[in-house]
Amino acid sequence: MSDIKQQRSRTVDSSQAGTYDSGVARWASKLVLGIARHWLTMFNMAWGLYVVLPFLAPLLMQSGLTVPAQVIYTVYSFLCHQLPSHSYFLFGPEPVPGVSTLEAGGMAAGLSSLAQRHFVGNTLLGYKVAICQRDVAIYGAVLGAGLLFSQWRTQVRGLPLRWYLLLLVPIALDGGTQLFGLRESNWVLRSITGILFGAGSVWLAYPYVEDAMREVVASEEHRQAAYQPTAM
Repeated sequence: MSDIKQQRSRTVDSSQAGTYDSGVARWASKLVLGIARHWLTMFNMAWGLYVVLPFLAPLLMQSGLTVPAQVIYTVYSFLCHQLPSHSYFLFGPEPVPGVSTLEAGGMAAGLSSLAQRHFVGNTLLGYKVAICQRDVAIYGAVLGAGLLFSQWRTQVRGLPLRWYLLLLVPIALDGGTQLFGLRESNWVLRSITGILFGAGSVWLAYPYVEDAMREVVASEEHRQAAYQPTAM
């Protein structure tokens, strides 16, 4: 009698395992394959959203929708310094106003950098984009390079590390000397150095990610084929 119960228990366990293999495991396998096959599309969509939202903030401010605009400014304040003098302004007379122009247009004079970053603009100056000029260049370049990579993903080889480190020199010099007060950069230099860094990062990383994802696809397809039932 005990043997019969044990046999029934094993039969139930086997049935549950089969259900798991055909249900949860199959769904997980499809999810893995979907991510591996479409990772680049997902990356480009994510970076596109990341770049577009900061430009939506001044548009919302201009339209009088200050609450959603402030939400965007607040979220991005954790990701960027948002200094007005280092940011682009939309709907104003100058897209790249300096400190003197900002103070003449309504930003309080003599503010610390920490206080300045909270100034988003006004009807006279326009409203700032929610990330700085250098970040616009970096993440715009990441998006642009990702879109280009999608066209030639099978031909592009990863950038050697030594060349990538060389591309970091301009942004390190421009940002470092400005950070320590040795000189003041401008929007052109911030843009050039940001583009070099963003595009270089994609060139370094994406070909290796592509190779890894291809291996995942091949491995998962092989595993699925091995579990296909054979015809009787």
